[in-house]
Amino acid sequence: LVQVAEFGGGSVQPGGSLTLSCTASGIEPDDYCMGWFRSAGGRKRQGVAVIDRDGDTKYADFVKGRFTASQDKAKNILTLNMRSLSPEDSAMYICAVSPSVVCRSYYAGGFYYIGPEESTDWGQGTQVTVSS
Repeated sequence: LVQVAEFGGGSVQPGGSLTLSCTASGIEPDDYCMGWFRSAGGRKRQGVAVIDRDGDTKYADFVKGRFTASQDKAKNILTLNMRSLSPEDSAMYICAVSPSVVCRSYYAGGFYYIGPEESTDWGQGTQVTVSS
């Protein structure tokens, strides 16, 4: 059973920083893709940062230069360091893992995702609120 859990959300003022962490259990080390996504205001879930099996990281255009994703493959941990946050970054941030030897990142509708979708497991999410 694959389990995904997120940590580190909260409230921060504009211009501030937050670090989110995601842990995944029940997966084989190295044989997975992981990613951070966000959802707010009924909008379609947006890919924030995804990392495929060989460690190649892809970011959404709206976070480049502000967010950094890093992965500890031995511990199945994905960290998202966020800085220069703005109210537009307020959202539920959700971690996902695709524990498949054929997992991949892909681009759709302006954002990066991981797949295959049918074998992707999602966490419950952690809320990030940016306001003064």
